[in-house]
Amino acid sequence: MTGTARVSTPVAGLRGVGRSYGHGSSALAVLADVDLDLYAGEVVALVGRSGSGKSTLCHVLAGVEPATSGTVQLDGRPLTAQPDWQDVALLPQRLGLAVELTVAENAYLPCWLRGRAGDPAVLGLLGLDAVADRRAGSTSLGEQQRAAIARLLSYRSRVAVLDEPTGHQDDENVARVQESLDLARTQGTAVLVATHDDRLVRSADRVVRIENGRIVA
Repeated sequence: MTGTARVSTPVAGLRGVGRSYGHGSSALAVLADVDLDLYAGEVVALVGRSGSGKSTLCHVLAGVEPATSGTVQLDGRPLTAQPDWQDVALLPQRLGLAVELTVAENAYLPCWLRGRAGDPAVLGLLGLDAVADRRAGSTSLGEQQRAAIARLLSYRSRVAVLDEPTGHQDDENVARVQESLDLARTQGTAVLVATHDDRLVRSADRVVRIENGRIVA
């Protein structure tokens, strides 16, 4: 685990967040009373067993799913709508690539839609230069996952949320993912990565554990 200088005000966070599915006596609580702060220039590893609530926490923080209780905050203020990509960007396990577009087009699409140029270093950092002009649907699952990471990081969002970003990567490409998160850290992004990968955990600035929908450490 590495150390970083932390500013006093978190970029984003959760306050007393709960997330349930269903209603009444049949409701299933997946998150309960979650408090979590994310700071600029910090990589936080979110760890826990499968089914502990990691993915749901990621989705709630990114605004993909609503909190049943509590608030999601940005700069100390509750969010009332899904945040813009420039504020909070999400890498879900279901990658959501446009398979008819090339790897490079997928990586830079969020930037182009907002009239911005994508970071040209991202594809090379993730080992995607050789397949940049290939349609994403014709690449391997590992390459598709890295293309989705490139899409997430090329925009330089203030907060980056990644759900199991090394699930389809071999050792060499895990190292590339680590390097890309290190770059995001140096650029001042607040990074939350839900992972089972000990290598990502060891390289994080802080580790947060979730059990049965509750933060325990």
